[in-house]
Amino acid sequence: MSGHSKWATTKHKKAALDAKRGKLFAKLIKNIEVAARTGGGDPEGNPTLYDAIQKAKKNSVPQDNIERARKRGAGEEAGGADWQTITYEGYAPGGVAVLIECLTDNKNRAASEVRTALSRNGGSLADPGSVAYLFNRKGVVVMPKNDLSEDDVLMAVLDAGAEEVNDLGENYEIISEPGDLVAVRTALQEAGYDYESADMNFLPSVQVPLDAETARKVFRLIDALEDCDDVQNVYSNFDVSDEILAEVG
Repeated sequence: MSGHSKWATTKHKKAALDAKRGKLFAKLIKNIEVAARTGGGDPEGNPTLYDAIQKAKKNSVPQDNIERARKRGAGEEAGGADWQTITYEGYAPGGVAVLIECLTDNKNRAASEVRTALSRNGGSLADPGSVAYLFNRKGVVVMPKNDLSEDDVLMAVLDAGAEEVNDLGENYEIISEPGDLVAVRTALQEAGYDYESADMNFLPSVQVPLDAETARKVFRLIDALEDCDDVQNVYSNFDVSDEILAEVG
């Protein structure tokens, strides 16, 4: 996973600093609103909302925006949209599989955006079920190293259900079953360790290695999908070596 995960980590770090910040803010706000509507407006009793708020704070979303989204979702304030989650399946160049999670109040618009982004960048929509089986739902916590060793981290989270700890360079990535995500995140907090994010992600069970030329095409396609207003997350099963990642830049 190292090449793929390092690429994702680097890209998200840049996204928080560049012109897409407004788009990132909008996605984080949507997550808060949906989490509050689904599980209630109290972060202490709703772990999904707690993590959505923490992620927004880490990405410098203003507190006022966070609180308004929480209230809209919880029904304490008018104006919340009827967000629906839709997942599309597709293929990128090189036979790479992509899962595209949308959060939208207009299914037709979301479908059109996704189809256009795929077709303009050498990809295509796939039939439902033809790609999803290549991914497993997992809990993923990303934390800065802060001079900690992998053993330090593993000792803190092993009893909480962590399955593995991966070295991403500047960060560690902790993988668990979805049901253990909150326990893993809580174990880190109790050990006094800071974390960047705690999310439910789709991780690939089979990966497709890419050369530099194909990697550029795949990255371009994923960027185009992530630029769509209705797209929340894009998961893919490519694998890139550190050397190719450096070459592609």
